[in-house]
Parts: sequence; C-alpha cells; structure tokens
Amino acid sequence: MNKIRQWGGTLLVAFLGSLFGAWIVYGWSGQAPFPNAGWNPPPASLTHFPEHIVEHPNFVTTASVVTPCVVHIKTKGRSSGSMQGNLPPGMDMFRDFFNGPDMMPRGPAMGSGSGVIMSADGYIITNNHVIKDADEIEVILNDKRSFNGTVVGQDPSSDLALVKIEATLLPYVKMGNSDALQVGEWVLAVGNPFNLNSTVTAGIVSAKARNINILGGGTSLEAFIQTDAAVNPGNSGGALVNVQGELVGINTAIASSTGAYQGYSFAIPSNLAIKVIEDIKQYGTVQRGFLGIQIRDVDAALVESEELRVNSGVYVADFMPNSAAEEAGIQKGDVITQVQGQDVRTTPELMEIVGRKRPGEKVQLTVNRKGKSQTFEVKLRNSEGKAELVKAVPQEDEAQWLGAKLEKAGRKELESLRIESGVKVAQLANGKLKESGIREGFIITKVDKTEVNTPKALKELLKGKKGGLLLEGIYPNGTKGFYGIEIP
Repeated sequence: MNKIRQWGGTLLVAFLGSLFGAWIVYGWSGQAPFPNAGWNPPPASLTHFPEHIVEHPNFVTTASVVTPCVVHIKTKGRSSGSMQGNLPPGMDMFRDFFNGPDMMPRGPAMGSGSGVIMSADGYIITNNHVIKDADEIEVILNDKRSFNGTVVGQDPSSDLALVKIEATLLPYVKMGNSDALQVGEWVLAVGNPFNLNSTVTAGIVSAKARNINILGGGTSLEAFIQTDAAVNPGNSGGALVNVQGELVGINTAIASSTGAYQGYSFAIPSNLAIKVIEDIKQYGTVQRGFLGIQIRDVDAALVESEELRVNSGVYVADFMPNSAAEEAGIQKGDVITQVQGQDVRTTPELMEIVGRKRPGEKVQLTVNRKGKSQTFEVKLRNSEGKAELVKAVPQEDEAQWLGAKLEKAGRKELESLRIESGVKVAQLANGKLKESGIREGFIITKVDKTEVNTPKALKELLKGKKGGLLLEGIYPNGTKGFYGIEIP
C-alpha cells in the first residue's frame, strides 16, 4: 500500500510539473504549447446572411401573395407522342409531367398544366410543351373564373410560350432576379399538380445552370434551376418564387423514373423567361444572339489533352459559318472564362447569358489563351450569321400550315455537315413545323425518304399529300433529327 501511495505521489508531481513547464513556455513565447497541431481547427460559421435571404422564412405571406397569380391551364387538342426524347437512363423528365403516363394516340388529347400571370391585362407565361398541341385552351384563375386562352407566341428552344386572355385588373407576379438566386436558398413552387388547384410546396435551390438534355440540343437553351421543392404532373408552367414572393423560375421538368416527383425538379430562370416574352410581344418571335461557336466544358481530361493553363471555363472547339466570335478574334483552343465580367464555368452558364442578348448587341468575352487572359468585344449574330433582328414570318409568304421561311442550305453548311443537299428552316412562326418540335436552323434532307434540295422542290413534294410525313435532317452542330408532321 505504501508503494502505491509513493507511485501515485510521484505521478502527481510529474503531471503538475509538466503543466508548470508548459505554462512557463507559453508565458515566455506568447504561443500555445502546441501551435502546429492542426487537428483542432475552428468550426465553420456564418457571420451574416445576404440581405435578400431570410434566415427563418415565413411562407404564409409568400404563398398568399403568389397563389392568386398562378393559373390552371387545361387543353384539348391533337394526341401527342412521347416527349421524353434522348434522356439519360433512369431520368424521364417530361414523360407524365404534363399529360400523365399514357401518351399514346387515343383520340383527342386532354392536358393540364399551370401558368403565371405576368401583367394585369392578361398575359400569361407557361411552358411550350403545355400548349403546343392544343386546339382549345382554358385558363382557370385562382378565383375560379374561366377564360379562353390564345397563344401569342412560342419558343421551343427554351420551352416557353406566351398566352393571352381577355381580362383586366388581374393580380400579377412580381419579377425577381434569377441571377441573384443562390444554392441553398429557400424557394416555393406554386402550381396545379394532379388537377389540385393552387398547391404550394417548398424546398431549396440545389444547383444552377443545369443542362439535362431534354430539349434536343442544337440551339436549345438549357440552364435550369434545380430544386428539391416537390413538383408533379400539372406543375409544368407554374411559378418558382423566392421567399419575397418574386418569380425566379418557371417549373418545367422533373427527374423521375416513374413520372412522379422523386427528389429533384427543374425550372427555367426568370431572367431568360422575361427576355423571351418581351421578344414575343415586341417582335412576334424570339430574337436570340449567337456567338457562332462549338463549345464544351473544361474538365481534367481536356486540360491534359490540350495542355490548357486553366482548370475551368468553356472551351472553344470550332466555329460555325459566319461566326461572330471568330470575326472578333476568338481562336480555337481559347477558354472562355467570363462574359460581361461574370465568371462562367460551364456551357449552360455561357449559353444562358448570351441567350438573353439579341442579334446586334455586343458582349465582352474574357478568354484564357495559352495562360494569358485577353478580352474581346463580340457583336452577336442570329442563327443565320446576320446581325439584324429577325422579323416574324408572315404566314402568307409560305404555305400557311408550314409556318416557316425556307431557304436552300449554303455550300459551306453542306460541306461542314458532309451532306449533299438540304432545305434550311431559316425562320419559324406558328405552324406544323414548329408544332413538330423543329427548331430554326434545322436542315431538311429527306421527306418520306425522298431527298430534297430546294424549298420549291420540298413544296412540290408536299402537294397533294395527306396524313403523316417523316422529315429527316440535321442541325448545324451535327445533331440529326427525325420529325413527324401531319398534313391537314
């Protein structure tokens, strides 16, 4: 027992001595005894929230303000085939989101979606896929009043459409700035899922500038806001708003293997939507500026293979005919890092910013060229390589049911695409070609397996035909397309 007490006393003295020694070292040096340990960093903490973000939001007020501004859209029209297109395995974005699981032709197609009132005089924004095959459009307000809707204009490349009802003094949504939206920020989705009027769900922004490849590539614009707010069939075309009740997006698609919500939804940014509807109202068609380049995201493999000096940005792989960027001095191998002083890390980010500009407008591009940063001013052009604004196609200029301006594809275009002949869809108005999903710039090479090389030849081929036709062709970026149209 005495030995134990002696050992205990010795240990206690040693421990107190070590503490005293550490105190002496700290006193002389002014530093902690283990300054470089590195295993106990300070915890991460938020010092403040950005001004536009509410730390503890109250959704009650937001819902009460926004709900009257969202309408229920019911349609009746031609039956539609599947809208799913080329989707990644396990991700069925559009199927079931609008018309339900069975979309095979079975007589008149009935559809249900949502829309957002943009002005007191009855202009309503929705998704193009909500109304694209509609012969009749019924718009039901939150107060149960019902109106006939008329399509003012459509833009398949962004999946947006503008509808008008004859009404006044309507409540309308306040526009927000989708660029200011931040990942982690609260948002509300307002719409009419499963024909349940005025449904509100909440979630956060999961990501921005998502390209999920549902609009077919080519000149399509995909830079979706990804959220985990629950949306389901019928939400399509409805509002995505921040906690201040400002519109930041138009709900468009879901990631699902069943057609119902499984965790993620996607919305078109409001800044892009505003530009599209302003163009439709002012010009009758969307005025979209193009850089005229073929691009891809910078990744580790590209950095290594091309010996790039930058790890993120958008790589310029090639140029389109009459490229605005090439004329401004951009070169193959450049990496675009900024547009208008705003950092861009992905292709969707670049396309969204440029897509909000019109032909003839100028943008500043900052590129990394072999490790050096350079800035160029680019005057944007339209899809035809011209700087002029595009006029809406007068229906009387072409066969009314086609609704398009057609022209013979140029020699350089044919050579770059390695095809011998084709008819280019230069401009689109409302008509069968737009309804089929064809976008401007598409070059029709065959009609029912018969090659065509001039607009006149194509029209002659269509004369006297009835029923369905298959149009084959290719987009300027090399994407092939097959579209079915029905001759009235």
